[in-house]
Formats: sequence, structure tokens, C-alpha cells
Amino acid sequence: MPQLSTMPSRINSSPVRIVAATNRDLKKEVAAGRFRQDLFYRVVVFPLDIPPLRERREDIAQIAAHFVRLTARKMNRPPPRFTKAHAEQLTAHDWPGNIRELQNAVERAVILAQNGPLRFEWPPRDAPPSNQTKPPPGETVPLCGILTREDWKRQERESITSALRKSGGKVFGPGGAAELLDMRPTTLASRIKALRLR
Repeated sequence: MPQLSTMPSRINSSPVRIVAATNRDLKKEVAAGRFRQDLFYRVVVFPLDIPPLRERREDIAQIAAHFVRLTARKMNRPPPRFTKAHAEQLTAHDWPGNIRELQNAVERAVILAQNGPLRFEWPPRDAPPSNQTKPPPGETVPLCGILTREDWKRQERESITSALRKSGGKVFGPGGAAELLDMRPTTLASRIKALRLR
């Protein structure tokens, strides 16, 4: 989980505040001897824990729309239309690279749009090997690794359903579906409701 920290300092008698970010748990890194304890106490003056995007999916569309406008402005072109379908497609992705991955995906889509519609495309993380000619029974594999909005929803539904089965229907707490999916319980509850799962 990314952490931000600010550290007041003075350089050439000018007040300076340093903001540092990491995706590591620095307390655990100090305990394991991989991070200096004295540096930890210098840096962690005012820590802020920021959950990864997959745990705050409700923010993804707004952040992506901001990046669309920002990228279009940098390229001196009108911003492409950002639709509800785009928002749903981006919200369904797990974003292991968090904000940087989202920003890169948006910038790539705006560049390729060439004043046309936005297209967000990336290969699925669990893409089948290239020598696999037929998908398993009952499963469809999109061409060129491109997933439609319905494909994303289907994959998310299957993943959540599997986690609920494995946890015996338990959503919260140790061994619950939220823990298995590495999601916040409130986020999982909202996705269950949105997908109309029982």
C-alpha cells in the first residue's frame, strides 16, 4: 500500500517540505533490516496511507477523466469523449501498477485516438499461451487479448463467485472473500451489489 510522508527541512535557509512515497511497509522493512531505522524516523513525520486503486474503484473514473483532459491539453487538442462504458471498463481492471499504470493507459488511449473515440486496450494478465488454439469448455477468449465490457464483468463476476464459494459465503473477516480477493470488504460488498450476486 503506497505511503506518503512529509518531512520539513531547510536548504540554504529556505523552508522545504519533502514528500516521499513508497509501496512498501516501511515498519516491516525496518524490522527485516532492509531499511534504516534512523532514516525511517526522519521520513515518517506525517504518514498518509493511500489504498491501491483496486480498493477504491469508485475513484477510478474521475481520475481517468482528469488524465484525459490533462493529456489532451498537453497535446493541444480537444479532449476525447470519456463515456460511461469507458468508466466501467477501467473500473473493472485491477491496476496492479496503480496511478502510474492508469495514467499511462489514458495517455496511450488519447494519443491513439487521433481525434476519434477513445479505446482502452491491454492484454489480460492471465492470457492463455499462444499455442492454445481452443478455449476451455464454456469459456471464450477475446481476439488479440482485447476484452469487451461484458468480458470484464463476466471475469469479475466469476472471480468474486469463486472467492465466495471458497469462503463459504463469508465476505468479511479472516478467510473471507474480501481477504482472498485482496479487496476492502466495503468495496467487495458494493461490487456484489452492482453485479447482483447472491
